[in-house]
Amino acid sequence: MSLLSEFIQKEQQLKQLQAEMDKLQNDERLKAELEFKDKLEALMREFGKSSADVISLLDPEGAAKPAAAKSVASGAGRRKRKLKIYKNPNTGEVVETRGGNQKTLKAWKDEYGPELVETWLVRVEE
Repeated sequence: MSLLSEFIQKEQQLKQLQAEMDKLQNDERLKAELEFKDKLEALMREFGKSSADVISLLDPEGAAKPAAAKSVASGAGRRKRKLKIYKNPNTGEVVETRGGNQKTLKAWKDEYGPELVETWLVRVEE
């Protein structure tokens, strides 16, 4: 795609987004929601409360449910650690670990330093 055609396409997208923004700004429902949000934030500041405080106040059982569901689902009471995948750029070697006690990873940290090795993190999986 040429640079000019890309520019024209982006310009059209910008015009479309601008039209959608104008439509939203004139929507009375949005204005009401923004006004509610502003008043709620002012009230929270006045009483020194955070959004988490308000949520736990309005739904005390709802705040506890997700944590309880996780512990029951795991069965043993401890959640599974996330899989971290590291790739050594010098050797191309890949290490997959769920903990920091992996032999190769520890050797890398001893040789290159923990800060540098953490930059080698490729991805984290559940």
